[in-house]
Amino acid sequence: MTRHTKPMSENKKDEIILRNEGEEVRINFDELRAAVLVFRAINHDLRKQIIGLLENTPEMTVTDIYVALRVEQSIASQHLGILRKAGVVKTRRDGKFIYYSIQTERMAYLAGVIETLSN
Repeated sequence: MTRHTKPMSENKKDEIILRNEGEEVRINFDELRAAVLVFRAINHDLRKQIIGLLENTPEMTVTDIYVALRVEQSIASQHLGILRKAGVVKTRRDGKFIYYSIQTERMAYLAGVIETLSN
């Protein structure tokens, strides 16, 4: 795989182009940085468990999550905040309850980033 780059000052999008057997893969550094933040967010055992719960149950409150995982409410809330900030989960308010669910569009986008980089 050969690597062709332009100097950062000439490349407003901060992009790198990789070529492999005639196929061109463009990697935008801003998108890559955003993806790295998400990957860091999901690379934690408890957050992986939260994602697993939300995959099996479309919506859960923080109470549902901390009871299922047998952790303190503050710990569950902290990890849900990290996942929300990274765009992995989304929230929906219903009265005094906040329901968490997987941000499927974001996860599909990340799966595409992984697919692009692994080819």
